[in-house]
Amino acid sequence: MVETIIVFILVFGVVVIAHELGHFLIAKLNGIRVVEFAIGMGPVVKAFTAGDTRYVLRLLPIGGACMFEGEDGVYSDDREKGEAQEDLPSAPRGAFNDAKVWARIATVFAGPFFNIILAFLLSLVIVGFSGEVLPRVIALTEGYPAQEAGMREGDMITKLNGQRVYLREEVIMGSYLNRGEPVSLEYERDGKRYTTTITPRYSEEDNRYYIGFSVGEPVKCRGWDLIKYGACEVRYWLQTTVKSLFMLVQGRLSANDLSGPVGIAVMIDETIEEAKPYGVPTIVLTMINFAVLLSVNLGVMNLLPLPALDGGRLLFLLLEVVRGKPIPPEKEGMVHFVGFVALMMLMVFVFYNDLTKIFS
Repeated sequence: MVETIIVFILVFGVVVIAHELGHFLIAKLNGIRVVEFAIGMGPVVKAFTAGDTRYVLRLLPIGGACMFEGEDGVYSDDREKGEAQEDLPSAPRGAFNDAKVWARIATVFAGPFFNIILAFLLSLVIVGFSGEVLPRVIALTEGYPAQEAGMREGDMITKLNGQRVYLREEVIMGSYLNRGEPVSLEYERDGKRYTTTITPRYSEEDNRYYIGFSVGEPVKCRGWDLIKYGACEVRYWLQTTVKSLFMLVQGRLSANDLSGPVGIAVMIDETIEEAKPYGVPTIVLTMINFAVLLSVNLGVMNLLPLPALDGGRLLFLLLEVVRGKPIPPEKEGMVHFVGFVALMMLMVFVFYNDLTKIFS
């Protein structure tokens, strides 16, 4: 259990630091003062000040914050709301709302973007050590639609429902999520491309639909292939995250399918136990892959146009671009405060949900 806690802190810490570092660096580049750079939530464990920023480590390793001068109308001195920076010579320089709107947009967007960058860098490590698995047909199931459609072993699948695919996981996920709808496939054989439409067959034993083939051709990745397939890994997780959100909205996933920090810790523990027989290198690579998934999820979720999230802040900034003037900071701050309260309530629900799944 101790090793699980350590791994959880390391994985979550790296993902959160990357996110907040994105905000921090782009803010600095645009002359925006960062009042506080915090990792974690809850009581302060360690804090120090360097330059004009206070760096804080908090007890609970489940989040972070990058607080800017004047954000939501809150200043580090006693400046009154609505007073211009030049009216108070002693007021702190580098207020968030004094920066150009596109500088603020870049600063807010940088957090999720750095999560995607982190995911790409970690994917390079995974692909460099483990290689990649391509969507080449290696076996056909007797009597199933793929065989009946004339597919053969050795066919390389290139498109699924009109969308380009590069990895085995993309085909597997597309098959797994299928509810019996016809599947359009494009594949290559001996340098020629073929297309076919297949209606998956239902398996009562497994309670899911099957196309009727297995795919998987391991390849080593070096040079350009390393970069290409590292990007493909990030693309796959981005698509999976977005599809999961749509499935949640459509009701194909329920609130019980959501997991918070406790649920993630349980998944890390189970993953470590499954990887142990294969040695430490496998455990490390598996945890790096887990960090890729978390980083992409954090990046995408933060871009949702909801109050208190980066996406909500971006929405207000884009409204400012359209209107030609900003929303009053105190009003925007109130909206984000309500969103933050709702987010905390959701976290409590997810925490309770995780505990019920553990002890049920």
